[in-house]
Amino acid sequence: MIPLEDRVREVFAHGGALSRAAEQFRERDGQTRMALAVAQVIEEGGPLVVEAGTGVGKTFSYLVPALLSGERVLLSTATKALQDQLYGRDLPRLVEALGLPVRTALLKGRASYLCLHRLELARRDASPERASQRALAKIEQWSQATRTGDLAELPGLDERSPIIPLVTSTRENCLGAQCPQFRACHVNLARREALAADVVVVNHHLFFADLSVRESGMAELLPTVRVVVFDEAHQLNETGVQFLGVQLGSAQALDFSRDVLAAGLQHARGLVDWQTLAAGVERAARELRLCAGKQWPGTKLRWTDEAPEGIAPGPWQNALDELQQAFEHAADGLAMVSELSPDFVRLHERAVELAGRGERFAQPCAPESVRWVDVGNQLRLVESPLDIAHAVKRRMLKTDSPPPAEEEGGQSRRSWIFTSATLGDEPQLRWFTEPCGLEDAAVLRVSSPFDYLEQAALYVPRNFPKPNDPSHSAQVARLAGRGAALLGGRTLVLTTTLRALRTIGDDLRRQFEQGDAARTLEVLVQGELPKRVLMDRFREGADHGRPGCVLVASASFWEGFDAPGDALQLVVIDKLPFPPPNDPLVEARSKRLEGQGRSAFNDYFIPEAAVALKQGAGRLIRRETDRGVLAICDTRLTAMGYGKRLLAAVPGMRRLESEADFDAALNDLTQQGF
Repeated sequence: MIPLEDRVREVFAHGGALSRAAEQFRERDGQTRMALAVAQVIEEGGPLVVEAGTGVGKTFSYLVPALLSGERVLLSTATKALQDQLYGRDLPRLVEALGLPVRTALLKGRASYLCLHRLELARRDASPERASQRALAKIEQWSQATRTGDLAELPGLDERSPIIPLVTSTRENCLGAQCPQFRACHVNLARREALAADVVVVNHHLFFADLSVRESGMAELLPTVRVVVFDEAHQLNETGVQFLGVQLGSAQALDFSRDVLAAGLQHARGLVDWQTLAAGVERAARELRLCAGKQWPGTKLRWTDEAPEGIAPGPWQNALDELQQAFEHAADGLAMVSELSPDFVRLHERAVELAGRGERFAQPCAPESVRWVDVGNQLRLVESPLDIAHAVKRRMLKTDSPPPAEEEGGQSRRSWIFTSATLGDEPQLRWFTEPCGLEDAAVLRVSSPFDYLEQAALYVPRNFPKPNDPSHSAQVARLAGRGAALLGGRTLVLTTTLRALRTIGDDLRRQFEQGDAARTLEVLVQGELPKRVLMDRFREGADHGRPGCVLVASASFWEGFDAPGDALQLVVIDKLPFPPPNDPLVEARSKRLEGQGRSAFNDYFIPEAAVALKQGAGRLIRRETDRGVLAICDTRLTAMGYGKRLLAAVPGMRRLESEADFDAALNDLTQQGF
């Protein structure tokens, strides 16, 4: 049989299967090198970490050897949108090009699928607090026709809609095999398709949700495979710690109390005082929230002692005890009627689980973990590991135990591929490998094929307010506004804080609210519309007589936002994206490094900022034909010693030294090139 590496090399060669299937395919040395490295690790087993710069074509680099190997493959990516792209576009094209009889499946988390049982419950609930009956009717109508039950298929449904939690299930409230809709359940149908497929596409959230419950005795949601690929792997650590810790929230308690009341009144009215049980849980949850007092939304309170900072220990512990007791009382009441309905069995399990979490948070924090409280309209108690290294080594790589007999000899040893465009700012990619427990993995770095010197320019304004100056955001808005006016939109402003997001968005609107600018430019601000709507509107630009766009965004828009061509020609970054130093998780990671005799600033803050900066800068150039300007409005890049290290993380663009150079570069873009 022809070795896998030889078959991969043939596919990527000039005149190979890819060049015959795709007119725009060009043989790239970096893409082939990555594909051969993936092929090698598939045959030999073990972990491989690959940083593949923008434009390398990493998706085909791991898909081709994975498909040709004949192994069962699990592909995990960062978001549901990327899942849909991989499953709906990339995989079918490649399977057809290679002529392989491969069966593929898409598997998302429970919250992505319509739950027929909870839809029935929502239909019966006429509470004024529930989402509009109109939206529910639309979902009911769609439910009669959908095969998959994937809510992403329902046009016009906002991903932020309050109706979604009412018609989807969670691990906590799913009835499993006892559900009256079990045979028709969309989650189970998707899982059965995945179990029968050769290639299964999931997302990181689903992978870690499954990993976190695997040892609890529950059935595994994900099928057993031998080759696992994590695309957009730079998000793996932060996604993993969300699921490998413990959380208890007032919103969880309120959802539980509503479900208890609804099930009790429907199936066992008069047998238990459901109103009192539900009210007890609600009251305890609200009392716990009141202990935190008035805080800015999004505040995180450190919790290193008996109670979070600023909260009196006595009232806090009393509120925690009352919440735990309310869950226990609910469990007692549910146990009395558990034989009447599977809803009561699952609700009893939820009550016991929630009571156990309350008891855990009444005890000291686990070692190598950090604890805090998120404060908003609701309260969320969080205990999290500092990273996923221990879980990866013990549960995935199993480096602390001998390999099972079937894995001896290497051929059947599981292969793990981790890849992203950005995994660090130094050769060994320690920013990624250390927190993910992959210090012993093979590492490959493949640079971008783009000619950044020709395609892009970098402007760091010299005479600019310092980042902590009150006038800084206004000056960022002025610079972005001038650029957008010259380009007719085509401008993305990335901010490091929500406060700057709002300030810059408001300032830009004031600039363009009058005269011709109001007709030719539209300011879009993250949070005001669903993300998908914002992205589609921005990519449309000034087509069909509509005004050009300036998009002001933060957080998730620093990565995963793709606007190739001339839809985006100016990216403005307001400040260097350092982690917030007062964040409890950041503080705990910093203290651990300092305790090891290392520099938290050099070994944590700088690499974090470098990776985020690289991600943000990567929004600008997405194709060989793209042209654009990147402006970073932070004088620390040129004034501080560490600026050189951060500049090195940005692709090697030509430098613009003055405001006149900046304006000239933008004017040149309007003439189709530098």
